[in-house]
Amino acid sequence: MSTTQLSAADGPLLSGRGRIAGVMGWPVAQSRSPRLHGYWLRLHGIDGTYIPLSVRPEHFATALRALPLLGFAGANVTVPHKEVALAVVDRSDATARRIGAVNTIVVASDGTLDGRNSDGFGFMENLRAGISGWSPRAGPAVILGAGGSARAIAVALLDGGAPEIRIVNRTVERAERLSADIGGPFRIYGWADRASALADAALLVNSTTLGMKGQPPLELVLDRLPTTAVVNDIVYSPLETTLLATARARGNPVVDGLGMLLHQARPGFAAWFGVEPAVTPELRRFVLEAPA
Repeated sequence: MSTTQLSAADGPLLSGRGRIAGVMGWPVAQSRSPRLHGYWLRLHGIDGTYIPLSVRPEHFATALRALPLLGFAGANVTVPHKEVALAVVDRSDATARRIGAVNTIVVASDGTLDGRNSDGFGFMENLRAGISGWSPRAGPAVILGAGGSARAIAVALLDGGAPEIRIVNRTVERAERLSADIGGPFRIYGWADRASALADAALLVNSTTLGMKGQPPLELVLDRLPTTAVVNDIVYSPLETTLLATARARGNPVVDGLGMLLHQARPGFAAWFGVEPAVTPELRRFVLEAPA
């Protein structure tokens, strides 16, 4: 089927016997994952569906355990459930344990739950797709924030050979805890020192919500950042944040955050539906066209 035949009204092909997956969060109505997975299901002619599952935190463990009973092949897990999911699953991979969170659940043939984390994979694939020849070995990386996304990004960069990772966070203790939990060549900076952390960096990543639509702006002077450094913002609403626009204007190569969402979805879709999906310009446009 041609991608041009797909529209916002198109859905998966359903017989009542297809495989089922979904995304569990609270809230979850704003998630673009059903649109993303629905696109792949339709594109590949797969008999299956992917649905939003709005689950209150106090009911999450029970809901997760019910997935095999309801015939689900698995599910994605989003905020605020990722850390709790790690404690509920029967097995988890090494990456999820290092990050301390699960974003992908696969129901095994015996009904047990496998927990995985593909956020770091999505981050790395997004940068590799956006910047030809990019490598985390190029030099120091600066990560703004010390939350769950920062942990996934830090693990991926370390595994990729980054020589140094500088964590910049409002709460220094939280950044220090990230460093202690993961281990590696970390340097910790307080928020007041964020501009000095940029000196000689090869990569700058905003993993906070600052600059996102409806959130406070990210205030950061880039004067000390080399113009060769790659700048990435995991925010994708707006697609080009003020950080990316400012970096682009001074000559830095930039990568937006949408690709991380798209690429992190690939391993789960392959596990649930048996097809390795691709991230394409058509997919990007389709996901971006989702109603606000």
